[in-house]
Amino acid sequence: MKEDIRTIPINDIFLQKKGCPFCTMEKMLEKNQVAYIVGDAMMEPNTRIETNKKGFCHRHFSMMTKEGNKLPNALILESHLQEIIDSLPKGKKPDKKFLAKINQLTKSCYVCDRIENNMNHLIQIVLTEWKKGNEFESLYRGQEFVCLEHYGKVMEEANSSLRGRALADFYDATTRLFKNYLKDLKEDATYFCSMFDYRSQGKDWGKSIDVIERSIEFLTKEKP
Repeated sequence: MKEDIRTIPINDIFLQKKGCPFCTMEKMLEKNQVAYIVGDAMMEPNTRIETNKKGFCHRHFSMMTKEGNKLPNALILESHLQEIIDSLPKGKKPDKKFLAKINQLTKSCYVCDRIENNMNHLIQIVLTEWKKGNEFESLYRGQEFVCLEHYGKVMEEANSSLRGRALADFYDATTRLFKNYLKDLKEDATYFCSMFDYRSQGKDWGKSIDVIERSIEFLTKEKP
């Protein structure tokens, strides 16, 4: 694949041929966004306005406290908490607008939104490279697997962006990566269970030994 500023990170990820490439992509974005929010973002008023409104999920709050110093985290929390205080209702009856805001706030996260937007952009680059029909196709087909969540997301994007033969071939390649690994996991899980039968005493566990961990990663994007 011809490299430029857009494709270099894609190329680097797919050359690894380890795990789900889209999970690797998402973890890269997550790491970058968390580092940014407790670093350079402190000097950007527009970013602070957005973080005050959206807040962060528990996962990314936790990552922020580990990534950044206490002062940046405290400053972010100070203005975010003030945003909630300023929106408190003045009357004595329940304010539906405020309750809706609170409900939305418990579900929103600035970092999650940024990751999703950037993931959509990177997936579009993957699809663009696929359409070119160059060596990226063989690189894509050589991946270890595509996880459950990213299989659905990538195919949804492909249905909107690809047409004809390009879509059919991409569907075939992605489904093979998804289905073959899924079947391997099922076989390993079956073998793992059979090892608890007295008749299997002394047998080698083989690659079934870590099937629980690998299956959870496939199903949830995260290792237990």
